[in-house]
Amino acid sequence: MTTRKARANWSTAVLVCRKCSKKLKKNGFGPDGDKPLAKALRKHLHVGKGRIARAGIIEVGCLDLCPKHAVTVVDTRHPDRWLTVRPGADLNQLAHELGLTGDA
Repeated sequence: MTTRKARANWSTAVLVCRKCSKKLKKNGFGPDGDKPLAKALRKHLHVGKGRIARAGIIEVGCLDLCPKHAVTVVDTRHPDRWLTVRPGADLNQLAHELGLTGDA
């Protein structure tokens, strides 16, 4: 079996539970409260999407922590500390907790 490597510009990766996001009515994030958390965070931080982005903010399948009225988030640099984020959360504060401020 041959493996190949692909490069990415990511400084970190953040995993966002897609199932939690879908359970929220109108998704609850962003200025109008109408976007899923991953999309709102990407847009708020201007990190872009895909391998050329500064950081990977990725929606993944169920993380098996199912908080009521919140979305589960995992910073891959700290896999032992999971966050639950409620709709309307301050994205600046979340970015700071995830270490995505400045040169993220």
